[in-house]
Amino acid sequence: MAFLDHSISIADLPVSNNNFEVLPAGWYGSSITGAELKSTKAGTGQYIAVKYNITGPTHQGRIIFGNLNIRNPNPTAEEIGRQQLGDLMRSIGLVKVDDTDQLIGGNLQIKMGIKEAVTKKDPSTGLDIEVYPASNEVKGWRVAGDANNNYVSPSSSQPSVQKAAPPWAKK
Repeated sequence: MAFLDHSISIADLPVSNNNFEVLPAGWYGSSITGAELKSTKAGTGQYIAVKYNITGPTHQGRIIFGNLNIRNPNPTAEEIGRQQLGDLMRSIGLVKVDDTDQLIGGNLQIKMGIKEAVTKKDPSTGLDIEVYPASNEVKGWRVAGDANNNYVSPSSSQPSVQKAAPPWAKK
């Protein structure tokens, strides 16, 4: 058992909107609020887990998570993940990254896709059972505020984008 150093009253706690509905597919302004290097479940690779905060034009404040595969025994999976990391870096104006914290504070637009629900048949009833609900997945990255809504391709020149200070550096 662990005792708290003070009592916590339910009246003092914020109320969550518990809105976890899938966002419509499309482009959303966002800010990167978290980035962490993690090992795959199998322990044979690594990915960067990125946390995006939606800034608009709708659904402001919603949090979206995405993974960028950077080391994988499957060379195709690794290549795709590294291309995605390159697109993200170009979108926030980074030429080089040595630490995942350098991604935090980056402002960009992300293209939201929808990953369909996964179901399986219940052997006793024959009915479909939802194993995983439908969810959002990040499918693309581009410079925030690009008036022409142009995608920043890997062959594009380095964009000139101001990166916001990470949350812990703000005063």
